[in-house]
Amino acid sequence: MKDRPRSKPLLADDRPLKGWVRKPRDPSQPNLPFDPMPERVEPCLALLKQKPPSGPQWLYEIKFDGYRLAIHVDHGRVRAVTRGGHDWTDRFPAIVAAARKLDVATAILDGEAVVLDEEGRPDFGALQQSLGGRGGRLPSDAIFYAFDLLYFDGHDISGMELSSRRHLLESLVHGDDRTIRLSETIDGSGAQIFEAACRHGLEGIIAKDRDSPYRSGRTGDWLKVKCVASDSFMIVGYERSPAARGQIGSLILAAYKKGVLVHVGSVGTGFKQKQTSELRSLLDRLVTKKPPVSIEGRRPDVVWVEPVLIAEIEYRAFTHDGKLRHASYKGLREVQDNAAVFKIED
Repeated sequence: MKDRPRSKPLLADDRPLKGWVRKPRDPSQPNLPFDPMPERVEPCLALLKQKPPSGPQWLYEIKFDGYRLAIHVDHGRVRAVTRGGHDWTDRFPAIVAAARKLDVATAILDGEAVVLDEEGRPDFGALQQSLGGRGGRLPSDAIFYAFDLLYFDGHDISGMELSSRRHLLESLVHGDDRTIRLSETIDGSGAQIFEAACRHGLEGIIAKDRDSPYRSGRTGDWLKVKCVASDSFMIVGYERSPAARGQIGSLILAAYKKGVLVHVGSVGTGFKQKQTSELRSLLDRLVTKKPPVSIEGRRPDVVWVEPVLIAEIEYRAFTHDGKLRHASYKGLREVQDNAAVFKIED
């Protein structure tokens, strides 16, 4: 049996696309010739694995470090919907403007909004700053990497296999648009691609079953392998330092264990000047006398804050006593982006 090509599987020949599974029609519109366009599709999420899978059924892509978005195009009207279902259209004006120019009447594109650093790598902190900080509404220089197509020209194509959905996506997203770009598949073995991604300072890779339909949740159709761990933790305080930016020496972090916040260490690196000033302003509004978590030893320089702000933290591992190793601050996440505070398993 010949191995199927890994990239652009349907562009090299004239085989017909497999048919899609249609949803029941809206009874109030019995003569509607197209599938109703959904207001929102619960996203397919990648399941975390320690090693990349191998085999001809897997497509490999770079894992992007940004905000997951679904771009809805409906006859010139465009919406940008977050993973949690919130409308962030006004936060991504450049992406919305580019989506209006796509050569399609109706479509839903799944992808990631990112800002690239000087070396062309996704930079979550830069993305947050481009959005004007927490809750900002400033113009953004973010770009959108599209990696799936769920609805196309009046048809629900989520039931088609991934390779066919990508074929249609590639016909829609062209290289001449620098704001909406195609997330390219990469040829090679999963292990080699993962090693290369880590060597180039990327967050990791995503492996996707080429024959899978689009299914919401963590079904195992998509797998993620990270070069370094990155998760969301609650900020419960900070240690003052006159020599540090914004006088924040480090942030005190917590995660959930059996529904209760527990201390998981601190982070004192990764801050940028503008980030730190804005962060200090937010923290000062949340100061409380009661510690949200119990902490070992006396900490006279700690300022406790109400557990409201969620930080994205990059780290290598947990120590034997449950603290983060080599932690680095990446930026604040928002509940609207479906940010979930890390839960410690028993």
